[in-house]
Amino acid sequence: MRNDAMARLDALVGSWRTTLRNAWFLEPPDQEVPGSATVEWLGDAFVVFRWTMGGDVGKATSEMVLVLGRSDARDAYTALYHDERGVCRVYAMTFDGSRWMLSREDPDMFQRFVADVGPDRIAGRWEASDDHGSTWRKDFDLDFERT
Repeated sequence: MRNDAMARLDALVGSWRTTLRNAWFLEPPDQEVPGSATVEWLGDAFVVFRWTMGGDVGKATSEMVLVLGRSDARDAYTALYHDERGVCRVYAMTFDGSRWMLSREDPDMFQRFVADVGPDRIAGRWEASDDHGSTWRKDFDLDFERT
């Protein structure tokens, strides 16, 4: 049986057209990179988020997977990340139905994703900090349109 906190993530489930833009690592920086994402339930306990970008992604990666879950004892969501480079990360996550946030504070870098979630659109941005969260720079904007 799916608990209420996990059921909130149903707002993310579906097929999405994605656009990455305003990335410091692209040439030119205002280049738009299209992609797609699918989000589906794995049983009642996890949400699997698969995202692929097409075209020239510069220093970015083009295939990513997030597995979203929850610890009831900690009253907290967790996201496990993996990409084509073999990179694995753990993000703390919050989701209230309209605001979605992922964050990590690892020795190599602090990073966060902040997004506004609507019924047919997710408008987000990735940010990074090289000084343990004192200052932040935008990595890129990432928008999802439901298909």
